[in-house]
Amino acid sequence: MAESKNKKETVSSCDVGCCKIEAMVSVDARGQIVLPKEVRKKAGISAGDKLAVVSWERDGEVCCISLQKADDFGEMVKERLGPVMKDILK
Repeated sequence: MAESKNKKETVSSCDVGCCKIEAMVSVDARGQIVLPKEVRKKAGISAGDKLAVVSWERDGEVCCISLQKADDFGEMVKERLGPVMKDILK
């Protein structure tokens, strides 16, 4: 178990494939969350950056939520759909 710097919360850092718990955050009354500075720095997220909220459903309920940098998300879509669209439009 790894302890956060302020020692208010303890977070497990167990790895599961490509994913791991980086931090625990809370949602305030207005529905906002704060990404910890260390996470923003590691992910290269700066003030004003746009993030895409991606969700996965299981049995009709959202089970996972992920944040993806909007610029990276757009590039990923182009890389994956570009070749498919070229084949369709031939």
